[in-house]
Amino acid sequence: MKILTQPKNALTKQYKKLLAMDRVELEFDDEALQEIVAIAKKRGTGARGLRSVMEEVMLNIMYSLPTRKEVVGCRITADVVTKKAEPVYKKRKSSSTADSELQESAA
Repeated sequence: MKILTQPKNALTKQYKKLLAMDRVELEFDDEALQEIVAIAKKRGTGARGLRSVMEEVMLNIMYSLPTRKEVVGCRITADVVTKKAEPVYKKRKSSSTADSELQESAA
């Protein structure tokens, strides 16, 4: 699991920077990262297969987030990885409230 988070060019860091360009803070639960590693191991692809598993998890999320201006945060859970569930989005409460006031939702 360390290979996903610790190297300078770790996959999680790459995705975080990519979504930061859309002003979205990306987080991965430890359980989600463990599931990604487990899927790569099950496929027999090991560390080299981590990128393809991450791409499968993140593809739709990356393309839908730029149109969702109310979203300021996205948390990837184990269910997102294993069950293709929606991530937990952190949204602005409303345009009339301060940007610091946020709410979390699972859709």
